[in-house]
Amino acid sequence: MDADLAMLYGVPTRVINQAVRRNMKRFPQDFMFKLSQPEKDQVITICDHLKNLKYAKAPPNASTEHGAIMAASVLNTEKAIQISVFVVRAFVKLREMLSTHKELAHKLAELERKLQNHDESIRSLVVAIRQLMATPESKKRPIGFLVEEPKVPYITKRKS
Repeated sequence: MDADLAMLYGVPTRVINQAVRRNMKRFPQDFMFKLSQPEKDQVITICDHLKNLKYAKAPPNASTEHGAIMAASVLNTEKAIQISVFVVRAFVKLREMLSTHKELAHKLAELERKLQNHDESIRSLVVAIRQLMATPESKKRPIGFLVEEPKVPYITKRKS
């Protein structure tokens, strides 16, 4: 809200609204817009600190994050300049962090691909080991000689 931005930048609300009116080209619809009456009523209901908006004659301006940054750049107060510098530094830091995270995400994806390949290799090794551990059914004759006992015929003695 314009009142919140004004408080943040240390200026009266009318000063920030005047700066926006003087620099309308810097505030397209997706940066800053005026609230309709139903939107204003809803904001007043939700946000206790905006209860004074109920008595405002003009509809308040609402800013997106881009509008808040742009407002800092059009205001010429010490606090607005400090906030502009802070925001620029924050975005630079954020960009650095994102590039680091992209590298990390790429390395993790590469590691996952390697692990998947290793999983398949490990599975095939386990299958091969199980096959080696299984006792084969022996259908061949045993190695070596078999000695068969000679069959002795049954001899009966005669009585003489």
